[in-house]
Amino acid sequence: MNATFRPLLAEFLGTALFVFIGAASIVVNAMTAGGVSNLGIALAHGVGMAVLISSLMSVSGAHFNPAVSLGLLVAGKIDARTCGRYVGAQLVGAVAGAALLKALFSATAVAAVSAGTPQVSANVGFVQAIGIEAAFTFFLVSAVFGTAVSSEAPKIGGFGIGLAIFVSAVVVGGLTGAALNPARAFGPALVSLTWHQQAVYWIGPLAGGGVAGWVWKVFLLPKA
Repeated sequence: MNATFRPLLAEFLGTALFVFIGAASIVVNAMTAGGVSNLGIALAHGVGMAVLISSLMSVSGAHFNPAVSLGLLVAGKIDARTCGRYVGAQLVGAVAGAALLKALFSATAVAAVSAGTPQVSANVGFVQAIGIEAAFTFFLVSAVFGTAVSSEAPKIGGFGIGLAIFVSAVVVGGLTGAALNPARAFGPALVSLTWHQQAVYWIGPLAGGGVAGWVWKVFLLPKA
């Protein structure tokens, strides 16, 4: 198979499955009157991502998130062309994952939670929500660099990255949904046509991911 196509397929599949699994946990929670629980939703996102990264890291690096790809671009780990292709594959995958969710689960439940689209709490303002998403995306992308990108990274697959997503979802899931990922917000939003504060999930994660990439490039990655 073409060397260019394989990583793009991996980014598409990984993002699609992540969106499908994460959003499905929210839909099933609604269908079972809280049977999954907020903790279960956080686990679904964190453990799901850990498994997907461990499975596909050798093919594409397993970004599955435009903020991660941007961070790696800023750090000089990928070029602009690769970043653009990866982000395109991630966004298409996110839409596919959300569409699969809509096709397989109760239409009423899917509509009730906007296909798992993250929501900003009424207790959080627009700028504050961007700050929260940026800060926790910085945390997530730092986990990517520290556990997968650095030559000094421990060989733990996607475990550390999945834990970062889990912790973020537990702490701020009730405030912004802890998307930390423009694709995770975009796919369900497009399928459900729910664009509530969508800009938060682009500005915050891309800012956090970009700053993390710069910090790791300048200060934390081992020098050759």
